[in-house]
Amino acid sequence: MDHLGKGEQAARRRLQRMVRDKGTSLAALSRLIGRNDAYLQQFVTRGSPRHLDEADEKTIAEFLGSASALFETRRWDESKSASSPSFAAPPLRSDDDWIDVPRFPLDASAGPGAFGAQEISYDAIRFSPRWMREMGLEGADLSAIRVEGDSMEPVLRSGDEILVDRSKRSAEGIHVVRVGDALHVKQVQLAGPGRVKLVSANEDYAPIDLALDEVEIIGRVVWKGGRI
Repeated sequence: MDHLGKGEQAARRRLQRMVRDKGTSLAALSRLIGRNDAYLQQFVTRGSPRHLDEADEKTIAEFLGSASALFETRRWDESKSASSPSFAAPPLRSDDDWIDVPRFPLDASAGPGAFGAQEISYDAIRFSPRWMREMGLEGADLSAIRVEGDSMEPVLRSGDEILVDRSKRSAEGIHVVRVGDALHVKQVQLAGPGRVKLVSANEDYAPIDLALDEVEIIGRVVWKGGRI
């Protein structure tokens, strides 16, 4: 295992913990991805193979109910075209003590709507794995962005930092959404067949009724932080 970097070793330890917490085994997961029973055991204990196939990581993550970024050992997004921007973050970098959640230079508007320019992570906020578990965020696919505007006050205030779980995009709740090129943070409510309503916490702002195909739900807001 000496040939592995610290991050690669930490990813393997996290996978072991996640498998144990799920009440399954590495052998069972190996069979799930069509490999021999010892495949993942060798990956974890011997570092062979050094990296899992992307498709195998996705299958394992889906079974465990987690983000594959928690046990990825390389960055798959490096091979993707830079001409196809998305809100996806680079894999979370973690060790036994910290998990890095990437920050984006985007403002989710709690007002008329902010325009997303460059969707490239420029920084990270570090959280302890224990805090993530206690907050119910272990396995979440998180990004951090800042709120601008007052339409979600007093729930969210301008300048608050929010964590957005991109794996949660179907249920009602406070979400970051994209309408055209503009990002909003709003309460999302179903408004009838094929329609959604974007609702502000501040009653001075009227609800916005849209067809479902006019809205891209980026992810649910699962945590906030800000100055007092």
